[in-house]
Amino acid sequence: MRRRSLIAGGGIGLVGAALAAPAIAQSQPEIKWRLASSFPKSLDTLYGGGEYLAKRIAEATDNKFQIRVFAAGEIVPAFQVLDAVQNNTVEMGHTASYYYIGKDPTFSFDCTIPFGMNARQMNAWMTHGGGLELLRNFFKDYNVYNIPAGNTGA
Repeated sequence: MRRRSLIAGGGIGLVGAALAAPAIAQSQPEIKWRLASSFPKSLDTLYGGGEYLAKRIAEATDNKFQIRVFAAGEIVPAFQVLDAVQNNTVEMGHTASYYYIGKDPTFSFDCTIPFGMNARQMNAWMTHGGGLELLRNFFKDYNVYNIPAGNTGA
């Protein structure tokens, strides 16, 4: 008998928490960001990564944080995504950093390069070897907070 009352009481507590959650979500402001991609829509794996990220963020925030993804050339040309983020033309960019080695060769360390590290080595350096901290310090000068988002192993 005691077990039934405990289960019933627990169920009421869960319902109460579920009812309170939408009120909290409703009080949050709606945020809409634009993401400029260096990739065309025809590259569904690369371009699709940005769309997948936007979809998951919208789901996780009850559509309070929405990201609209734009393919290469829709807002800025493919190789000007870094400039668009740096100058606050868009809030986010999805690109490969080695496109910008003309600005500074250091950009090559943020992305695998031919004859460089493989995907496993790159991920290990980023997450356990201090690479991400070094790169974030570098990107700070470009008004960018970089987040590794996949590794094609190119």
